[in-house]
Amino acid sequence: VQASLSKPSVDSWLPLFTPHPGFTIKDMDIIEDFGVLTTRTPSHHLGLTVISLNKPDVLYFMEVNTFIFTACFIGSVHSGAWKPHSLVLSAKDNKRYTDELNAVITSRLEARSKDDTPVPITLFHAARLEALKEAPMLVHVYGSYGRDLNMEFCPKKRLLLELGWALAFCHVRGGGESALYWHRQARVEGKRKSVDDLVACVQHLFSSGVSSSSLTALTARSAGAVPVGALCNLHPHLVKAVTLQAPFLDVLGTMADSDLPLTLEDREEWGDPVGNPEHRRIIATYCPLHNITPQRYPSMLLTAYSADSRAPLSGTVKYTEEIQKAVNSHFTLNQTSGKYGVSRRLGVSLSLIGIRYQLSMLQKVKRVKKKQKQNTHLVSLYSFILGLSSSSGVFLSSILSSSS
Repeated sequence: VQASLSKPSVDSWLPLFTPHPGFTIKDMDIIEDFGVLTTRTPSHHLGLTVISLNKPDVLYFMEVNTFIFTACFIGSVHSGAWKPHSLVLSAKDNKRYTDELNAVITSRLEARSKDDTPVPITLFHAARLEALKEAPMLVHVYGSYGRDLNMEFCPKKRLLLELGWALAFCHVRGGGESALYWHRQARVEGKRKSVDDLVACVQHLFSSGVSSSSLTALTARSAGAVPVGALCNLHPHLVKAVTLQAPFLDVLGTMADSDLPLTLEDREEWGDPVGNPEHRRIIATYCPLHNITPQRYPSMLLTAYSADSRAPLSGTVKYTEEIQKAVNSHFTLNQTSGKYGVSRRLGVSLSLIGIRYQLSMLQKVKRVKKKQKQNTHLVSLYSFILGLSSSSGVFLSSILSSSS
C-alpha cells in the first residue's frame, strides 16, 4: 500500500499493487527503487513481479532482509526434485540469469474432484511420462491451514528419481496454493473436500498411465495425515503403502478436548464438535481414527513424538491399536471363511506398525552421521513397504539403528 506523508493513517492507504484473481503473493524483497514480488499463478507456476517504488511523497512500511541488494535480486530456486540453483534478476534491465538445470522432467496434471473442481498435480520423473506405467510412485499431500505443500529439495527424493520412481505432489484444497479461496473451501464444513481431492488425484495419476496401486505409496506429515488416513479407510486398496510423520489422526477427540493447548485455535480449521452438532457429524465422517473398520489396510510406517502439542502422541497410539485390531480381525475373518491366501503385505502392515509403536514408546531416535547413508536407508524403506525388496534386513537395520 501507499499513503501520503501528510496523511499516513490507515484510512488514507491506497493499494500499490493488486494481484490478478487467482494470483497469490508468496514473498517480497526490496532492491534499490524496486519491489520484487514472488507470486504464484492460478496454474501454480511461480513468477516474479517487479514494481517501481520511485514515487515522490510516498511512505513505505515493510520489513526487509538483513541484506539489501542495490540493483539485483539474488535468490535460490528449488523443489522436491531440483537441487537449489541460483537466480539473479536485474530490476533495471529486466534480465534473468539462472544456473544450468539438471535433467528432471516436471509435468503438470489436473484431476477432477468429486464436485468437478480441477485439482493440480505436480509430477517429477526421470523417464518419459508414457514410460511410467511400471514405475513406483511416492505421492505427497498436505491440504490444511492454508499452507503450501512442502516441495523443498530433499536428497532422498532425488535419489528416488534416479532409481526410477515418480514423485507426485497433490495440491488439494485446504492448502495455500491457489489463493485464500482454496483454503476456505476445505475448512470446517468443507474439510471432506481435501479427502475427495486426494482420491481424485491418485485415481487420475493411474488413469494417466503413471504407476499403479500395487506400486504407489502415500506420504504426509502432521495434518496431511488426515486425508491420507481417510483415504485408507475409504479406499484401502488404492495404494500399497503409507508413511506418516507426526501424524494428526484423532481429529474428533482432539477438537473435543478443550484442555489441549491448540484446540480452541484449531477449531477454526476443523470445527467445534462440542458446541456444534453439525461440525461433530462432519468430522465423524472423515476422522481417520474413528472410521477404522476390519479390512486389509496398506502397509504403514508411523513416526510420532512424545512432546508434540499439535499432533498428540496419544492419537497415534490409539490409531495404531485400532489398526492392529482391525487388521487382525480381517485376517481372522478371512481364515474362518476359508480364504487363507493372505499376502505377505498384511504381515508387513502389522510388523511395521508394531516396530514404530515400540520405538515411539522407548523414545528412540535414529541418527545417521552420513547423509548418503541416511538417504539410502529411506529409499530402502519405501522399496520394502511396496514389496519391491524381498529382504527386510536393510530396512530393519535402518529403522533400529540408533545412537545416544
